[in-house]
Amino acid sequence: MIRTAIAATALLLAAPAASPALGQSQQEALDARYDRALAAGYKALMLCSAIVSSEATGMGARTPESVHEWELAGIQQPLNAIVRELPYEIVREAEEVGARINRVEVTWADDMPPRVARHNPGSGCAVWPIGMKPLEWASPNLQDYRSPALAFAPPEPRVSTVRPIREAAFDGTYGQGSRTTVVLISKDAKFVDWGGAPGFGPFTPQRTWSVAKSIAATLVGAAVHRGDADVQGSLGLGGGNLADPRHAITIDQALRMASGRYSDTPGNRTDPLYWGGTTVDERAQNWPLIARPGSVYRYANNDTLAAVKAIEGTFAANAPNDVIFAMGMEDTVAETDWQDNYILSSQVWTTANDLAKFGQLYLNDGNLPSGERILPEGWVQYVSKPSGPQPDGPFGYGAGFWLMNKSDGVPPDTFAAFGNRGQYVVIVPSRNVVIVRRGEDPVGARFDIAAFTRDVLAALES
Repeated sequence: MIRTAIAATALLLAAPAASPALGQSQQEALDARYDRALAAGYKALMLCSAIVSSEATGMGARTPESVHEWELAGIQQPLNAIVRELPYEIVREAEEVGARINRVEVTWADDMPPRVARHNPGSGCAVWPIGMKPLEWASPNLQDYRSPALAFAPPEPRVSTVRPIREAAFDGTYGQGSRTTVVLISKDAKFVDWGGAPGFGPFTPQRTWSVAKSIAATLVGAAVHRGDADVQGSLGLGGGNLADPRHAITIDQALRMASGRYSDTPGNRTDPLYWGGTTVDERAQNWPLIARPGSVYRYANNDTLAAVKAIEGTFAANAPNDVIFAMGMEDTVAETDWQDNYILSSQVWTTANDLAKFGQLYLNDGNLPSGERILPEGWVQYVSKPSGPQPDGPFGYGAGFWLMNKSDGVPPDTFAAFGNRGQYVVIVPSRNVVIVRRGEDPVGARFDIAAFTRDVLAALES
């Protein structure tokens, strides 16, 4: 193994002292230590996933400096104040140029092993539990990703009616402080225009965050089409005990964020799983019921994770990454926890090019360009129908997709995949348009996707 050790700044100290600082309670000291461990896990995973996924495309590798500038800037507190200071090592399989990354280690305490994100060829990177020691072993010689599908590659940016709108996406017009990385617009299955920030383009992988939930819903749809799943069937919670009221929760209710379950943090925060190294089984499956299933909307990572677990028995024959590849998303990888449970609430890395193809799949009513159907007839209507309890705010919710049915200037059939830090895939069936916007928006900044969609559609009609 070849190590590249890097101290992020000259201020790197080993760790907080074991005893609480003056004026700091024992609980505050423990919380600070935990935050530091989470920040180290966040950094290890982001470095590993960003660099591995970009190297695999063959379209230009990301550097640690780029990841620090984009993925590791403007994140949630208190991690933001910690993450960039932590020293890290990138461990590769061999000395040769282009040797595959084995793992990334991030030091966070002088009395604990570094946090580790391990590269698992074929399924990206997984963060290991806090305290788990790095192990020296070689990755199996597996194919990791495929090269881009050039038949659907976007052209060079050109003058078009939407170009001024696309350029405005990068200058703060649609959100002060927002940081757009890529915009890609297609109509009638043809690319109209695209643009990228320096170092980013249509084939640059980024984390999808909650756009993964829409991918998860699509995997459920593929299982339904094969006859392997029923959205009205039980999630299988409660250990199979029919007396447990959670057994009544259906896959449909989970996709619609209406399971009725509780969790002790906002539903979009699953830090122990995402950065702490716990597993889906440990963290997502066991929360209690506090409302009748189907009666209350509560956005929850755990509901999507439970829906994916419900179809896990189909993965031996139809692994998620194989199904995603069959959709034509050749530079996309769904990652897992360290026990191989898919984290399809957030942990997918993909390109704007692949997300455009994802949107086109829905414009084609679940049919591939070859004509092969991979989603059931009526699935587009199913995911875009607000049949469950609805969230407060400007957008509705379907089954794994957000609904832009209340947005001025936007056709009411518009639905979309939304993700943290400004990830958007907007699908407009009545206009045969897909709009992809990728970003790394800092906490507190918000890109106005409704206004951007309105303006893009107006420009396309001019």
